[in-house]
Amino acid sequence: MNRSHPFNALDWIAWILVVVGAVNWGLVGALRIDLVALLFGDMTAVSRAIYVLVGLAGLYCISIPFRRQLATR
Repeated sequence: MNRSHPFNALDWIAWILVVVGAVNWGLVGALRIDLVALLFGDMTAVSRAIYVLVGLAGLYCISIPFRRQLATR
């Protein structure tokens, strides 16, 4: 039986932050627009915190498929 493991709150937060990071990098690559810097300032404490959170979320998201795979066993 293959039961899917639903995302918990931390999974969803991490996933949203990764999407924000992906959209930001897409804008940087395509249009040279850094949306985080545009909204929060270039390398302000807030923008740096967002960059760090996006990076940590990306690292956390690496574990999601493995945890889902373990949950279905």
